[in-house]
Amino acid sequence: MSHALTLPVLSSVGSIDAYIQAANRYPMLSEAEEIRLAERFHNDGDVEAARQLVLSHMRLVISIARGYLGYGLPHADLIQEGNIGLMKAVKRFDPTRGVRLVSFAMHWIKAEIHEYILKNWRLVKLATTKAQRKLFFNLRSLKADYEGTDTLSGTQASEVAQRLGVKQEDVIEMETRMSGRDLALEGSPDDGDDAFAPIDYLADSRYEPTRMLENKARAHLEQDGLQGALAFLDARSRRIIEARWLHEGEAATLHELADEFGVSAERIRQIEVKALQKMRTQLAA
Repeated sequence: MSHALTLPVLSSVGSIDAYIQAANRYPMLSEAEEIRLAERFHNDGDVEAARQLVLSHMRLVISIARGYLGYGLPHADLIQEGNIGLMKAVKRFDPTRGVRLVSFAMHWIKAEIHEYILKNWRLVKLATTKAQRKLFFNLRSLKADYEGTDTLSGTQASEVAQRLGVKQEDVIEMETRMSGRDLALEGSPDDGDDAFAPIDYLADSRYEPTRMLENKARAHLEQDGLQGALAFLDARSRRIIEARWLHEGEAATLHELADEFGVSAERIRQIEVKALQKMRTQLAA
């Protein structure tokens, strides 16, 4: 492709209202026009054709992004993330499958917006598994069915779990996570001299002099004990333990040691198990 795909951004039109008005001025495409542009893009690398496909569907992004305003993130940012999803959809769109771009693009637009929300709604990521993501994006709307309810009861949580196909305890855990808020570790300058921030309760005792001396003495004893236990092993067993457990960097595999000693990997495993048992006995004495 000889030209990069360029799109209007919020900074170039001044405000989100002006951006929305500009997006709504681009005409919708007929199915025939959509197919023709998609073929030009995929067969000939025509970036202008891809640009027209994207511009004609920007109002779809705006509409979808508006549905996620309840998460407290800027509408403009949601739209920009949705536009990324739209461009990914245009790149992957196959007009020969008989599906309109509007239907195909909805998945990609929502996926990008979902990822943005999960990364930015809280400092600590709330949803990492598929089930947690499903809960995160459906729990707020389902709670609205129980008017006047700030916290779900056990029966309500069970009903929500059945509707979403997840466990009741997962519903309760996600509700607890979403009801929390981020706290700054360090206080605000406006808090006053007598205020305490969370950082004041998180003192690191590792570098307290007495603790440092205790840790050093403990490390010395552990090292002496380990060397004493290794001394009770024969040369081959000691070599295997050191290569498998005490080697700096990547540990040796059973097969590598099997090649070194001319035995099977299973035999190396047996020697390793026996040597570890002998060392445990010696360390416990």
